[in-house]
Amino acid sequence: MLRTGDEYRDSIRDGREVYIDGELVADVPSHPAFKPIVDLRARIYDMAHEDAHREVMAYADPASGESNTISYKLPREKQDWHDKARWVDAVMREMGGVAIRIGDETVGEMWSLYDGSDVLDEVDPRFSANIAAHIERVVQGDIFHVSANTDPKGDRSKRPQDQDPDMLLHLVKETDAGIVVRGAKYETAAAYANQAFVKPTIANWGDDKLSDYALGFICDMGAPGLKHICRTGFADSKKPEDYPITTRFDEVDTLLIFDDVLVPWENVLFYRHTRAASFIRGTLHRYSAYPFVLRVLYLADMMIGTALFNCRQTGLENNPAVREKLAVLAGWREGINAHLTASIAMAEESPKGLLMPNQSLLYTGRVHAISNYPAMAHIARELCGGQICVTPDFATFQAPATKPWMDKFYTVNENWTAEDRRRLLAFGRDLLNSDYAGHRTTFELFAQSPPFAHLNAVYNNFDFENALDFVQKCAGLSDKVRG
Repeated sequence: MLRTGDEYRDSIRDGREVYIDGELVADVPSHPAFKPIVDLRARIYDMAHEDAHREVMAYADPASGESNTISYKLPREKQDWHDKARWVDAVMREMGGVAIRIGDETVGEMWSLYDGSDVLDEVDPRFSANIAAHIERVVQGDIFHVSANTDPKGDRSKRPQDQDPDMLLHLVKETDAGIVVRGAKYETAAAYANQAFVKPTIANWGDDKLSDYALGFICDMGAPGLKHICRTGFADSKKPEDYPITTRFDEVDTLLIFDDVLVPWENVLFYRHTRAASFIRGTLHRYSAYPFVLRVLYLADMMIGTALFNCRQTGLENNPAVREKLAVLAGWREGINAHLTASIAMAEESPKGLLMPNQSLLYTGRVHAISNYPAMAHIARELCGGQICVTPDFATFQAPATKPWMDKFYTVNENWTAEDRRRLLAFGRDLLNSDYAGHRTTFELFAQSPPFAHLNAVYNNFDFENALDFVQKCAGLSDKVRG
């Protein structure tokens, strides 16, 4: 059943051990570093119960008749993907910004594992059954589900056994109740999520000696022995008038410390299985890349809208050089949109009968979106001009001694008052220049995987044979050249 925002807040008051700035957090939902983003996630839950949003946010399960969130619905036809896109659009517009980790972008990783059930059955059929059960549990329980991926790294020129073995999450022992694991993982939003799909990092899984590190499981974020060590938040150190994005959308990243955490057998998806680890790394994003890239489309719209408003307020919209830069931003945005649209129009059936976006188009779209992101942000920054870095703060616009001067020099005309211009410049600064803007640029680069993995996904899914066939015919080559 669909949860309410308050039910979600109560669900993360489970005694979890969360630290930020070296201090133990007494209550995650009310802590100033977490409250803004927790409130946004709670708002998403509440939207599904409201007449204005219910049709877009939820669907009736045919078997139970219960209302479930569209974001977690398994995709079996193209309309399911269109419905998911509508869900994201409703959420982003209601929030007035872009949040990356809200659940729909991580649940797809479970679907990828579901597609690999035959691989898991090689070890133990219980594991594939566990996956199916957890997919159903997420759908029916409306659980805020995230995923833990990267590790603290250590010395990557050495095997884990040749250094502190805890640098990579690993199996400690098996018990009748489940497996005990130790190590660490990074995960955005872990401190205010319900559970995470914990999976292997990118590594050489061809060495059977590394099998203790080939683990995949569901972990309750309030599990005993699990510690959340969070980076310093941006939200509680800024004023919303000056940093309207930072103070609402900081998705606090967490180093999860697994200090001999027990994972019950029903939560184990695979372990000591190098082939399963390799499979999941190769197919992990076949679904989740879609909502992830869709987020970048909204970031592109934010850049374009901010830049265009800035050009219009100062009368530069029709300048040929300005139009060229706006066209470059538009081309980037529409390139993302085209890849997403085409990936659904040419969707493919998965090994387990789900409908996955066309893999080649989806992964090339991700490369287009992410590889161009920093350059596009700089073009938007250039179009906004230097005033986004020199404009005084909100207090200066309000103080009696300085307000008249701010009104005089920041009022452009009857349409653009000093207050509207201040708001736009503050938004542009936070979008492009702030600490959080720099954080987001790096986050987008690595959030799903590093650039080399993006390109490797393209290589593995592109149809090279078609190009070879064409050149063989055009050049009159013999069949011998194909080996």
